[in-house]
Amino acid sequence: MPSSYILAIDQGTTSTRAAIFDERGQSLASAALEFRQHYPQSGWVEHDPLEIWRTVADVVPRALAQAKIAPADLAAIGLTNQRETILLWDRATGQPVTPAIVWQDRRTAAFCRDRHADEPWLFERTGLVLDPYFSATKIRWLLEKDATLKARAETGHLAVGTIDSWLLWNLTGGKVHATDTSNASRTLLLNLHTTRWDRELCGFFGVPEAILPRVQPSVSKFGVTAALPFLPAGIPITGIAGDQQAALFGQGGFRAGEAKCTYGTGAFFLSHTGTKPIHSKHRLLSSLAAMTDETPQYVLEGSVFIAGAAVQWLRDGLHLIAQSSDSEALAAQSAPEEPILLVPGFVGLGAPHWVPEARGVLFGLTRNTSPADLARAALEGVALQVVDLIDAADRDTQTPLQTLRVDGGMARNGWFLQRQADLLGLPVLPALESETTALGAALLAGLQVGVWPDLESLRKLMQSSQPIAPKMDTERRRKQLAQWRRAVQAVIAFYRERDI
Repeated sequence: MPSSYILAIDQGTTSTRAAIFDERGQSLASAALEFRQHYPQSGWVEHDPLEIWRTVADVVPRALAQAKIAPADLAAIGLTNQRETILLWDRATGQPVTPAIVWQDRRTAAFCRDRHADEPWLFERTGLVLDPYFSATKIRWLLEKDATLKARAETGHLAVGTIDSWLLWNLTGGKVHATDTSNASRTLLLNLHTTRWDRELCGFFGVPEAILPRVQPSVSKFGVTAALPFLPAGIPITGIAGDQQAALFGQGGFRAGEAKCTYGTGAFFLSHTGTKPIHSKHRLLSSLAAMTDETPQYVLEGSVFIAGAAVQWLRDGLHLIAQSSDSEALAAQSAPEEPILLVPGFVGLGAPHWVPEARGVLFGLTRNTSPADLARAALEGVALQVVDLIDAADRDTQTPLQTLRVDGGMARNGWFLQRQADLLGLPVLPALESETTALGAALLAGLQVGVWPDLESLRKLMQSSQPIAPKMDTERRRKQLAQWRRAVQAVIAFYRERDI
């Protein structure tokens, strides 16, 4: 009997996870490992690519051991990853020649400001705004600062890739340099309409086409594993998608109108728009969904940079909690009359504002402000950002959202989900499978090797949880949203007028 076990490798911003799924879409086991964040200068965020690869080598055998299956029992491997994060490596040695510059990194903000006049044609071509968030500005920065690196790139001696591409290269022993359409659509180098690298975009950012990976649909034959210390040779790698597209797929978001919000380090709202991209009039983004064949599928996306990172700030920066889950009980102790509000722009404001120079601001501090009030403000700041994303999406699609599907670490925080429902005025539906992103990668990989024959068979696997209904009265919600929007505008005005 053919094997039906799928290994999903979920390489995130702060940790790497390996999970084993069976033909029912059930997680049999998972293992995770955090890795270091590097902040060499203000606004810079880097990862060590070799450390990331070492975390993969650590978590995969642990997940297999927990599931009590041998590597040879795997039918396929699916990859999902933090998007936009980019690095360069030497094709001959396979060694990285740069750190991985993380999606949160803001070092290219000045370039984006200087070339703001080019944003309309870039937006039409890519569906993205000109922001340090995206890969192309980071690649340009790496090549411009090092003439030797630039010369080696121009002669094709280097390879560039997002994290999926780096992992694929290593898993295949340096034989495959490829990426999928969902990751490629987040670089500012892919033409959203042709789903191919665009020569004019590459020229604008000074990126030699010779260093770019091959682009394939998310469901396709990417390659097979080389003989590795933790995996045997020959396991097919058949599914790749960026983390947010994978999470949408794992939530059953295969068709137009289906939407979700994932709360990871940042918060990411995606709505499937079918075979046509929506060019947002409200500063949201269009990208490629996880594609199961050559037919383009699109999503409308709103991204904010700080979600779970706000909880990490409470834990690691302010030392108000010992572990992230403690934020739920602490926020519940807050005095409702304390008028505290956090705009969590720690690394700039994302959609729908796109102000990279902004920083976090607390409003309403008094001598009575307590640790519980700070926890409430942090969680509410995340929820309020998501309200702005969904409001913009409703105006773009002209189809108001009825229920918000949610997943990610913060989706396990009951206080937060209730407040999210309250501020949206909509039911919130948490995913039953906590590892939705990894599940999405597994489903994509399993489709290619026949574990599941089609999308309808996947839909039958999806299980729903109990929705969380809003409880906040309409007038209180209206006042809180109005206060939030005044605060955001004050932050934008302050930082745009400063000479920073």
